[in-house]
Amino acid sequence: MKEVIDTTVADALNQDCHCLTLDPAALARALDAELGAPGLSADVQARCPYVFAAQPVFVAASHLRRMAEVVHAVESVVAQPAWHERVLAAAPETARVALAPGQALPRSVFFGHDFHLDRDQLGLIEVNTNAGGALLNAVLARAQRACCPETAPLVPTRAHAEAFETAIVAMFRAEWAHTGRTAPLRTIAIVDEAPEAQYLHAEFLLFQQLFARHGLHAVIADPTALDWRAGRLWHGDTAIDLVYNRLTDFYFDQPASAALRQAWMTQTAVITPHPQAHALYADKRHLAVFSDEAALVELGVPAETRALLLAHVPRTEVVLRANAERLWAARRGLFFKPAGGFGSRAAWRGDKLTRRVWDEITARDGDYVAQAIAAPGQRQLRAEDAQNLMKFDLRAYAYDTQVQWVAARLYQGQTTNFRTSGGGFAPVYSTG
Repeated sequence: MKEVIDTTVADALNQDCHCLTLDPAALARALDAELGAPGLSADVQARCPYVFAAQPVFVAASHLRRMAEVVHAVESVVAQPAWHERVLAAAPETARVALAPGQALPRSVFFGHDFHLDRDQLGLIEVNTNAGGALLNAVLARAQRACCPETAPLVPTRAHAEAFETAIVAMFRAEWAHTGRTAPLRTIAIVDEAPEAQYLHAEFLLFQQLFARHGLHAVIADPTALDWRAGRLWHGDTAIDLVYNRLTDFYFDQPASAALRQAWMTQTAVITPHPQAHALYADKRHLAVFSDEAALVELGVPAETRALLLAHVPRTEVVLRANAERLWAARRGLFFKPAGGFGSRAAWRGDKLTRRVWDEITARDGDYVAQAIAAPGQRQLRAEDAQNLMKFDLRAYAYDTQVQWVAARLYQGQTTNFRTSGGGFAPVYSTG
């Protein structure tokens, strides 16, 4: 009964609570303090005006617990030797890196398990291995205010945000130690293509400052600014111990990633997240396995875990020429995604598909998946007005099987886009 009450309360608040909980002045102060220079918050606002939502999303505590259970279920499947054999046999070379005795691969930081939640229907729609936004959400938590006495107990505290940041630094140190290194971690490279041009460049600065506060020297670099020489990875004259990898060149295939590829294949720098993690978790064709009971049985997945996954992973199929006509006929109930896609690129709701795009998808025989549409949640921002009705998804940031933080993303349109006035990252207030 209590779970039903929690869910009902959350739905009602998402519909009827129109209060603004974001304190813009507190957000500006927090950003300037965390970014290390006054006025940088204005640059964030100019560069990405729709990255922070002004209102929270309410989620029942029972749903948050269920999300954590689904994350753990996915982890338990991926941990099986049979899963590794199945996936890595067909994976790119960089996902099958050889290890010396005593070596271990990093676990990989910032898995993002993305969920849709529509009333009591919770669906895991995808898993990402370089989920952005974690530190932005920690700053956002610092800028929340209670809109009324009833919501005051739900507002995340400054201590909660600071504990999350401390856990983030501990996570990177754990990655370093997990690989068998005994010397202290000293230097980190935060790597992305043209980092200063990235929409979330501010988050790179937040990481740099966070690492500095904990005695770690961090540089922000394009992959072409790195060299592999004398058995080490270098950024200029600085030897790099660990790379926080934000690239979408997931397998280091591009010429720009040559130094990273060499450091990874020789395991002379810790790289996290890394190619093997992407192969094991983020290929969207895995969702077809997680939603297929026969495939899970074949892998030896226990009945309880199978039941959890089948209840919370929308039915997914790989798009093949052989099933193309059937999927086209059923397209209005499906969402189509490239198997190696990211950031909602080249993803389509079936009811928006044209024949031309469909022909392009089917020509890539096996490179797309069709997923049963799992409706996103809805958040009414102000009065009953279609322009103020937002969709939301939930992102569970996880490490080593444990959920660290849950954030929402408000948007309009087919997918999350950070282009909607009133949208962006939103704090999650747990009811119950």
